[in-house]
Amino acid sequence: MVDVSRRRFFTRKQIDTKQVRLPWVKDLQTFTDLCTRCGKCVNACETQIIVNGDGGYPSVDFTIDECTFCYKCAEICPEPIFNKSISDPWQAKASISETCLAHSNVECRSCGDSCEAMAITFKLRAGGVALPKLELGECNGCGACVSVCPTSSISVSNV
Repeated sequence: MVDVSRRRFFTRKQIDTKQVRLPWVKDLQTFTDLCTRCGKCVNACETQIIVNGDGGYPSVDFTIDECTFCYKCAEICPEPIFNKSISDPWQAKASISETCLAHSNVECRSCGDSCEAMAITFKLRAGGVALPKLELGECNGCGACVSVCPTSSISVSNV
């Protein structure tokens, strides 16, 4: 059993509970207790976004690509750490920072073009370029908008 709260004592580093681990993971405590860090999910990921993260535990890196919610990571895992695929994959949502090119009056709509859920729209404004508007209710946290952003202004984290 790994007590993540005690890891801070030795590493002097805060455990980021907002970090996106894997879709359909039951909860962080179950994940850290039962994940053997075997790497099967890393190899099974069709978009190769699952990487070895903090402590060797798998996590998602949206700078590589998006999650297609294929469920292969859960299917190959020998441990009971995943919910059924009929449930929501996670509570992760995108957020757009002020470093977005549109805030500097530069036209860019790459995030909206890549958003299949159409959660990112653009609000027209007088005397400037349209600003991105994120509908959190529509965002599924797939991360398609992250890797295409030229200024790395978009991140996905658990809410």
